Amino acid sequence: MHLSAASTESGTIDGKAQSLAYVVLLATVAAISGFLFGFDTAVINGVLLLLRRQFALSNLQTEIAASSLLLGCLLGAAGASVIGDRYGRKKSLIFSAVLFAVSSLGAAAASTVAIFSMARLMGGLAIGLASVLTPVYIAEISPSKNRGTLVSLNQLAIVIGILAAYLVNWQLSRTGENSWRWMLAVAALPSFAFFLGLLCIPESPRWLISRGRHSEGERILARIFGAKVAEEQVRAVEKAAASEEGSWKEVFSPAIRKRLGVGIALALFSQITGINTVLYYGSIIISDHFPGQSTGMALAANVIIGTVNLVFTIVAMIFLDRWGRRALLMTASGGMGVALSLLIIGLNIHNAPAGLMLASILLYVAFFALGMGPGPWLIISEIFPTKVRGRAASIATSTLWSGTLVVTFTFLTLVNVLSLWGTFAIYGALSFVCFLYVWKVVPETRGRTLEQIQETWGK
Repeated sequence: MHLSAASTESGTIDGKAQSLAYVVLLATVAAISGFLFGFDTAVINGVLLLLRRQFALSNLQTEIAASSLLLGCLLGAAGASVIGDRYGRKKSLIFSAVLFAVSSLGAAAASTVAIFSMARLMGGLAIGLASVLTPVYIAEISPSKNRGTLVSLNQLAIVIGILAAYLVNWQLSRTGENSWRWMLAVAALPSFAFFLGLLCIPESPRWLISRGRHSEGERILARIFGAKVAEEQVRAVEKAAASEEGSWKEVFSPAIRKRLGVGIALALFSQITGINTVLYYGSIIISDHFPGQSTGMALAANVIIGTVNLVFTIVAMIFLDRWGRRALLMTASGGMGVALSLLIIGLNIHNAPAGLMLASILLYVAFFALGMGPGPWLIISEIFPTKVRGRAASIATSTLWSGTLVVTFTFLTLVNVLSLWGTFAIYGALSFVCFLYVWKVVPETRGRTLEQIQETWGK
């Protein structure tokens, strides 16, 4: 991975590696929330197969069970700005760690679908909160030249969590009809690790400075950049904060409106292009629509999907700070459209090999992971000024979860009405629309400090 401190943001040469190692440590601890995000959202893929059998769920009830977490994500993301701006990034993430643990154990012990859904909703609140504040926290502690890679650690953690969920589902599915309970309970362990890790890291220095706690913020910045550069960083943050109202009125002001539109659009495109139909319903798609595939084979195929997702997320981390955000977003969205076109062709060929259709899905997931996975999260964390960053990121992330909720809650219904290929045709068309939007509208943010992005946006 290409990790080097920006020349204008680093201290002495001798201290550069140590400072960067410290930032990587902070980002890694914060990114544990990404692992829990990925695990809790993807574990439903295997749980649903067993849950709908044990509780005899209809398609609608299955969609509700799958979507309850996502409703919580939407609500958590919507409230993240108020909590994060008032109590700070660190304390808010500690609260999310507690919610993660309570949710995993509550869902595992559920005796009815209603209790299961309520526990999952609580986990969604944790994910929504963390999905807004973790990228923001990492962006606020990162040197500009490394920010793309460091913020993408959160996306890497998400896909590792997804793969871990698929592996756990595959292995535990052999233990019987109640194995879904253990699939859910496992998440309590990383929740506890996340809680302990957060106790050992500092608050965001930019948040501290924006709240008038200058000496605390400068002390943290000095450890990251060195004392001399820390003073320059403090002045830059103070200057930026002085011109910001930090209110909801400011979020919707003409100066912020264009960035908010980009954040919302990218968040929405990352979901309405259909990726979570594969991540959440993959086992059902494979077992119901690919002839001759057993439950075990469907869960094993999910492991392959999760592995491809992980590999190409790592590729994205390598190139986001080299090639830039726009190039990868355009490559990803266009590639997703092509991959879904190939899948649609395969679904319309009589007795098409299951391997061919799986290969199309893998290509689709690979392109998503290359750009549309990490890209929107990164840009949302970069483009907003410090005092409104929490509020604006909350709006964009709430939009993302709204898209996820709509896609997840309607997928099985759409398949019944339009067929599987017709449903994926919609997602493929939206992928090409996304390509055009990025090409025409989205600017490049690579290599600029957060304050430079604020100063130059729209000029």
